[in-house]
Amino acid sequence: MKKLLLYLGIIVGLFVLLFIVNQQSEKSKQEARVGNLDAATKAKAEQLYGVEASKLKPETIKQLNDENYQNIIKPADLKKKIESKEETFVYFFSTTCIHCIATTPVLNPIAKEAGVDLKQLNLWEYEAEWANYKIEATPTLVVFRDGKEVTRLQGGVSHDGQQGLSPDNFKKFFTDNKKKS
Repeated sequence: MKKLLLYLGIIVGLFVLLFIVNQQSEKSKQEARVGNLDAATKAKAEQLYGVEASKLKPETIKQLNDENYQNIIKPADLKKKIESKEETFVYFFSTTCIHCIATTPVLNPIAKEAGVDLKQLNLWEYEAEWANYKIEATPTLVVFRDGKEVTRLQGGVSHDGQQGLSPDNFKKFFTDNKKKS
């Protein structure tokens, strides 16, 4: 019986040791990846997300210099816009969402053409916002006006044989919901 407990203790100890080594290895990989980033990419992390690049998830780091993801809004800034009753169009996306990756390059020029300042909130980085804004799937567009949600459009463009929305659906969404000046 004592031998069995001894062997069991050794096995548990080995698992704990493997866990610690694995955690250290992951931490080293993250530090090495961030250490290899150029100064411009590190600056983008600060500019867009307000944090050091080491605090961002790897998928987000890969998108920092992508021209399609340069209008990021932080949750606190979005909350201020809503509280100030400012009209705000928000694109809720995730850096790991294949539908978002296909939709963003189609959506941004349409928003620009419609005269919409489309803010982008990265749910991969700000996970609490899924619940805060009742987002069920990405991508999702939401319009806020007078301090409350007015409407939303959920879904991405058709791609790779997947059904989805057309660019005309997005054009209509923006034109129908942009407050007339």
